[in-house]
Amino acid sequence: MRDKINDDLKTAMKAGEKDRVGTLRLINAAIKAADIEARPSGKDKISDTDILSVLAKMVKQRRDSIEQYTAGGRQDLVDKEQAEINVIEAYLPKQMSEDEAKTAIAAIIKEVGAAGPKDMGKVMAALKAKYAGQMDFGKASALTKDLLK
Repeated sequence: MRDKINDDLKTAMKAGEKDRVGTLRLINAAIKAADIEARPSGKDKISDTDILSVLAKMVKQRRDSIEQYTAGGRQDLVDKEQAEINVIEAYLPKQMSEDEAKTAIAAIIKEVGAAGPKDMGKVMAALKAKYAGQMDFGKASALTKDLLK
């Protein structure tokens, strides 16, 4: 994953794609920051699964910014954030639809033997381990809560 991002960065630099270069540098900086945070736990570099989590977090931050910029009437900034999302999402696996997420959550509930709302943590941990980067865990949390009632 790291190599692909760095290769794409070199290609974008050669092609003179300034916006793409900027976004790829932001991705590299976020990954490096996560590497540094992981050092106390004995890891030099985070795994590809952790990189997917970093990328998903970056997309979520940009979506939050888009909401704020839209409310403030700043279409120029909305367009910039959306362009960054498009670059970042190219490295994420395809996002699950709501129906696919419900099916996956139901399977995990059965797999971990969750019986009620008190088992929510077990279900969410299993979902994050199995579907990192593939679903919005904020929405997944609400769907899980509904299914565990």
